[in-house]
Amino acid sequence: MALKTIRALTVLMAVNTMVIAQNKANDTLTACSPSGKICAKVWMEGPLKYTLSYEGRTIMEPSAIDLVLDNGKALSKNNRLGASSIKNIKEQIIAPVPEKRKVVPDHYTQLSLAFKQPYQLEFRLYDDGAAYRIHTLYKDSITIKDEVAEFDFPGSPFAYFPQVQKKQDADMFHTSFEEVYPLISLDSLKDGILGYSPILVVPESNPKIAITESDLYDYPGMFLTGNGPGALKGVFAGYPLEEEETHELYSQIKVVRRAPYIARTKGSRSFPWRILIIANEDKELPNNDLVFRLGEPSKISDTSWIEPGNLTDEWIIGLNLFNVPFKAGLNTDSYKYYIDFAARFGFDRIMMDAGWSDNNDLFKINPDIDMEALIAYAKEKGVKISMWTLAMTLDKQLEPALDQFNKWGIDFIMTDFIDRDDQKAVNFYHRIASACAAHKIMIMYHGAFPPKGFNRTYPNAVGREGVLGSEYNIWSNRVTPEHDVTLAFTRMLAGGFDYEPGLLNNATQKGTRPVEGVVTSPGTRCHQLSMFVVYDSPMQIFSGNPSEGWREPEFMEFLGNLPTTWDETIILEAKVGEYIVSARKKGADWFIGGMGNWSERDLTISFDFLEEGNYAATLYKDGKNADRYAADYTLEKDILIKKNDSMNIHMAPGGGFLIRLDKR
Repeated sequence: MALKTIRALTVLMAVNTMVIAQNKANDTLTACSPSGKICAKVWMEGPLKYTLSYEGRTIMEPSAIDLVLDNGKALSKNNRLGASSIKNIKEQIIAPVPEKRKVVPDHYTQLSLAFKQPYQLEFRLYDDGAAYRIHTLYKDSITIKDEVAEFDFPGSPFAYFPQVQKKQDADMFHTSFEEVYPLISLDSLKDGILGYSPILVVPESNPKIAITESDLYDYPGMFLTGNGPGALKGVFAGYPLEEEETHELYSQIKVVRRAPYIARTKGSRSFPWRILIIANEDKELPNNDLVFRLGEPSKISDTSWIEPGNLTDEWIIGLNLFNVPFKAGLNTDSYKYYIDFAARFGFDRIMMDAGWSDNNDLFKINPDIDMEALIAYAKEKGVKISMWTLAMTLDKQLEPALDQFNKWGIDFIMTDFIDRDDQKAVNFYHRIASACAAHKIMIMYHGAFPPKGFNRTYPNAVGREGVLGSEYNIWSNRVTPEHDVTLAFTRMLAGGFDYEPGLLNNATQKGTRPVEGVVTSPGTRCHQLSMFVVYDSPMQIFSGNPSEGWREPEFMEFLGNLPTTWDETIILEAKVGEYIVSARKKGADWFIGGMGNWSERDLTISFDFLEEGNYAATLYKDGKNADRYAADYTLEKDILIKKNDSMNIHMAPGGGFLIRLDKR
């Protein structure tokens, strides 16, 4: 019995196909990843249940999968398995905006199940994870009251759990997805505590398992909460029945009443992938691109115009320029200064952040800014201009605003303060990205949930925030080097993020404190520099003060000419929360970034991954006094490196390094 296809799969190779009729409702189906390392067992026991094993050892105990419709009827009620098929699929995806690699291998075993009720289930077993999704086959639209997504782990595991902090004036589902990732026991989760994915689960023994999702459309995102000892379950925001506009500096649309259901949607559709990334070694996590592989293929046929890169932004330092012959602030002279800086040091664009216009009306330009003069000046200097927008305002003025951006030659915008992922908010992302694509404009979302495969669907969506990054140094001590390292093993699993690195005021652990206008980053200068290679971010924003940058021209030339997309990525060494060393290839050259937590350490970098031939290395590393003066660094140039050579590097507390290898 063949299954109906909900979405077309481009199958380059399909082997070992078999179709099995199921005569008993309690029959168990088993499928394994291509190497046989990861296996799933699936059966009906009330709701559908599944387990996962890794090299023969159970890593997920029986966990339920179900959808509950508005009439209270679950898909599993009075249900039974009808038929199943197993296929081995081997594909490759060419990424138009390669965050980790240009060619993405996509090799998996697909287990498809049909049921008596009008729905199907699809499991995919990879050698680096597992995923499932539900397909419904109703003729009419349906209302989803709830989804059952359980994740029951053996023993007493811990997890890196980003807990949502409830806002005073909104419900728990209003969040900017900007939290730290403390390691906590799952058994300690109390009722009402929510975290957002990805969540990295740490069992008593490896492998580690990250829970997240992909291909999220016309449906709310998945939060997670405790579900008994060693277990988590999905929680979803109710559909917004009533909303109101807030009236503040950064106005938003806030939900004031939610429905007792999570979505109203088409009856015949695919639901988001529920993903388990599985890693026996920590270094396997930052290099995992399973979420991208499971995103819906691009809706943009021609992606040749999408050209991400690097840019400057002034918001974190508050335009606090110095040694300039003009009054710094939101004005034409200050932005010309940024354009000159970008042109001198190799940045593609500058960002005009909040304040260039009235936040509530994009056509009310700040009277201190001459847009036509700036556009002409930037064009003369070979630098592009990018614009910040408030999400609520952009949505109201979408088409005329995009038309105006086209007239100005703007090819990249940011939109901010969404702070939701319920069904209506998720649809906002798709609507905005689609409209921007029609105008050949790239888009970055701030106050936003992680990409979760969206960057594959809309390659012009070249950036997301959804991370506690540099801006928090303005007003808090929440950012730490340990947090910075942990992000590569947690948040980055769901797609790249806009951390806005590059702060040039750096501090030791004892010297870190928030000072508005003179923002200081915890950790060394080379810790900040390493982020440009360690973090996935096709549109990489330098947030430091250009007035300080002018004082260090060689450093800024190096930083301003770093790539932001990569042909290949290798993680050389890594331990969650402690350190990471990433190697990225661009053309014939390699870039190696390393960062650590507050513990100093010595590392030996092996160059056994290189091709044959000679490379000229440029090395930025922590200076001998970086443990006391965090901005201290050492530059070494023209070091001859060949395949199988090695290099010893010392990292100061909160330290880092960056190596550029130019093929000769």
